[in-house]
Parts: sequence; structure tokens; C-alpha cells
Amino acid sequence: MKKVTGLVLIILMVFIAVPAKSQLKFGVKGGLNISSVHLNSDILKADNVTGFQIGPMIETTIPLVGIGLDAAILYSQKGVDMKAEGSASSTSMKTDYLDIPVNLKWKFGIPLVKAYLSAGPYVGFRVGGDKIWDVLGDQIKAKNFSAGLNFGVGAELISHLQIGVNYGLGLTDNYSSDKFDLNAKNRGWSITAAILF
Repeated sequence: MKKVTGLVLIILMVFIAVPAKSQLKFGVKGGLNISSVHLNSDILKADNVTGFQIGPMIETTIPLVGIGLDAAILYSQKGVDMKAEGSASSTSMKTDYLDIPVNLKWKFGIPLVKAYLSAGPYVGFRVGGDKIWDVLGDQIKAKNFSAGLNFGVGAELISHLQIGVNYGLGLTDNYSSDKFDLNAKNRGWSITAAILF
């Protein structure tokens, strides 16, 4: 218990001290999503679909150390191209989420060109798109909440333009079925660009 309390106090001190000496930037982030769904079913096969993401972001970085946080509120389109095993026809499904990722980010390199690594959790709330699909005579429904982990790598140019690749590992079941036990988690890659002010 003492170790947990000590760790919480250290984290609180870092978050209190960071804003005083950190660089705070706001920006806009957008990009291309290449998403699918990880299924536990042998009956259905999932392929990728493309979508997009866009929204505001904020970033804070401790100078010299290069470690900081970034967070965003992204309108993000995800989905899956689903078909029955052995079938030639498929059904494309797209669901729109409001994703809120919060990442720990480490930047390194020279001032004009820096590389970065990032990782952290995200939560998502369904705000539109397809809700129910008919596959094999069964209705597959999109759930309203999602959560997972982000892993990213990228580059920053002249402190204002970031280009990156991100992998989203969904941890929650995002779809349900009335006829069979469906374990389906969102997974996908994103290619993004951000302009910071």
C-alpha cells in the first residue's frame, strides 16, 4: 500500500511540475484509418476497410527531456468487411466513434527534425454509422463504447508538423450477436498528420 501511495504522489508531483516548465501546443490532427475486427468466430471472416479521423489535439513536452503527453478528441471512422467462410459476397460495415486517446510521448533528435514514440489508452463512444448488419441471417450490432491501447511512431518537422503511424489494439468487445457468441474487437492502423500551433 505504501508503494502505491508513493507512486501516486510521484505522478501527482510530475503533473503539477510539468505545466510550469513544459511546452504546451494545440493543433489539429487527421488521417487515414485502415481498420478491421479481430473475431473469435470460424464462421465469419473479417477484412480491412478504410475510414478517416480528424479532430483537435493538445500536447505538452518537458524541454530537454523530450517526454510529455498528448491527447485528442477524434471523430474516427472504423469498421470491417465481413463475409461468411466460403462465401463470395461480403458486407461492409462502418461505425463512427468519438475517440479520446491520451498518450505518453517521447521525442528525440535535433530541433528541426525529431522522431517520436508514443503509447497510451483510448476510449471511444459510438456517435453514428452503421448500427445493425445482417450477416448469415443474423443481426450483428455495434456497441456504444470501446476502449483499447495505442502504439505510435512518427516524426516531427520544425516543431509544427507531425507525421506518424499508429496501431490501435481494441480491448473491449465492440459487436454482439443474438445467435452466437461473438467476440469482436476493433483493431487497425492509422496514418496521421498533425499541425501544431
